[in-house]
Amino acid sequence: MSNIKKIITTCTRDCPNTCGLEATIEDGRLIRLTGSKTHPLTRGLACHKASKYIDRVYSKERITTPMMRGASGWREVLWDEALDAIAGKMKTIRDEDGPEAILYYQGYGERTALKLLNKYFFNLFGGVTTLHGSLCGGTGQASQNLDLGNRISHDPLDHYNSKAMILWARNPVTTQIGLVPIIKEIKKKGGRIITIDPFRNRSAALSDWHIAPAPNMDTYLAMAAAKILIDRGEHDIGFISNHSAGFDAYKTILERYSVDALCFLAGVSKEDAEYIADTLITFKPTSILLGWGLHRHKDAHFTIRAIDALGAISGNIGVEGGGVSQGFEEYGPYDPKCWGDQLNSERRTLLMPYVGQELLNAKNPPIRMVYVTAANPVCMAPNSELVIEAFKRMEFVVYSGHFLDDTAELADVFLPATTFLEEYDAMASFGHNYVGPVNPAIEPVGDCRSEFHMFTELAKRFSFKDRYCKSADRWLAEICAPIKAWGGDLDVLRHTPFRMPEPMAPYLDKVFPTPSGKFEFMTNFDGDVLKNDDENYPYTLLSVASFDYICSERTLADHPPLPKVRLHPAEAEKLGLTDGQPVMVKSLIGSVKALLCTDVSTRRDCLITERGGWIKAGHGLNRLTAEMVSSVGNGTPYYDTRVTLCRVCSNIK
Repeated sequence: MSNIKKIITTCTRDCPNTCGLEATIEDGRLIRLTGSKTHPLTRGLACHKASKYIDRVYSKERITTPMMRGASGWREVLWDEALDAIAGKMKTIRDEDGPEAILYYQGYGERTALKLLNKYFFNLFGGVTTLHGSLCGGTGQASQNLDLGNRISHDPLDHYNSKAMILWARNPVTTQIGLVPIIKEIKKKGGRIITIDPFRNRSAALSDWHIAPAPNMDTYLAMAAAKILIDRGEHDIGFISNHSAGFDAYKTILERYSVDALCFLAGVSKEDAEYIADTLITFKPTSILLGWGLHRHKDAHFTIRAIDALGAISGNIGVEGGGVSQGFEEYGPYDPKCWGDQLNSERRTLLMPYVGQELLNAKNPPIRMVYVTAANPVCMAPNSELVIEAFKRMEFVVYSGHFLDDTAELADVFLPATTFLEEYDAMASFGHNYVGPVNPAIEPVGDCRSEFHMFTELAKRFSFKDRYCKSADRWLAEICAPIKAWGGDLDVLRHTPFRMPEPMAPYLDKVFPTPSGKFEFMTNFDGDVLKNDDENYPYTLLSVASFDYICSERTLADHPPLPKVRLHPAEAEKLGLTDGQPVMVKSLIGSVKALLCTDVSTRRDCLITERGGWIKAGHGLNRLTAEMVSSVGNGTPYYDTRVTLCRVCSNIK
């Protein structure tokens, strides 16, 4: 008779949904992964990527034994040999050049409480070089902080109070499945859903209206809708007069343009802008949800601030069911003292969007060693070829992960990490206000170990071992001290999510932590910087989230022979290309062979592809993206990449 048990846990992957999950185990083997019905927000719903994760856990490609690279390639080793080699190299480099000759690259692949201790380890070691900036959402948060003082999003459950919802570059069917029941409920009650995205994403099917602005021109769409509201006298004069600053300057910006001109610049019809305005007038309150694609432009702050301004002008800031919501403070429930930055004087940081160039240019001391966890920067960072060059120049690279992806292939030591289904931890979210339990559903596969266990064992090889080596329970009690202070019980958290005491709807008192204490409108705008035309590279490359995978979290076998790129059929015809034909996609810095798929729902000035494919599998579209950094927030402007397409020459394989 088989032994079946069910374990409550939480998905820890790079996704805003952070689903509560129920793992079904039969005779020690994971057989099913579904949504937990007890989670207050996700309520039994989980994306299909979660159910597919079982295949990843038990994949034949998964590395389950430590490995070290020698003259003849990889060889399997025992943990002690791998950790001895790492510790020895770290001590040598520190003694010769100081700790800053080592870079710790901690990515966003998993963001649990105990993984914050990785940074504490390196601070105890003496303070290594780390990173600042981001490959994702830093631009959005920093931009909203300019308007709101401190970005606080509406709790997703507050959206049940919305009469309408605008998904501005947000695609919850693909990236945040927990919002779908809320969207359906709004529609069931007679409300409206608008999707705004340059291509018709999966969430457009749930919407009453789809608007496809030109890439990076959403600013003008938001301005057009705001101008219509003001022209009709439908703006919230009370909020503007009593709770905002800078409106007159912003209105002056709007007065530079007619509505028709703004719509032309946005690449939309006037009917589109009027539909947004009509919705904001008729369906109060309306929630506006910002997607992460909006951040991926150099001057994305203009767009985000224009959308914030539209929310304010329409009277949707500081009201239940309204708001312009972007993300949540995922490190809020943790005590920052636990990652140890206070132990050292200010240490060198490298700018993440420029990581390849930064590694190569680092001096006094040069970077000699890189330690990577929860990341695949060779694949995911801009200008992949330069990142490859930088990693190849390193004396020693340590990689903790699951598979031999692009970054792992350049490592000297591979440390096989457990998945979240083999770990004990806690997980907060950048998509909602709940902290969830992370419980081991199965024993570690093979000889895999959690990063907590790895760093604990590594710390035993250093003089600070007594300060670092504590039990997971003791560390969680220290890290999650804010949860206890808020009245949470860590024993209860082992099976029940804890909601942080954030407001369901922020700014209800109309007081903002800005210099003025009010909502602050954008008062300066330079539209010229939004233009990114290049007749030699006529298409904006949009590398969007995949429905089937999260970023580069896939295996070699998961890749088709060529990455697919989607182009409007009229553009394909103009180029003399046909559907299903191999093409060469070129930018100023590189080229990638791809398979052309024509798609009439795609804007004619865009080329759409999925992000995350490995270079070693013939994918890797970030080989086309140059290093850039956003003007606000130190984010990565992936979507400022311009490309063209041509036939594949017969001599190119």
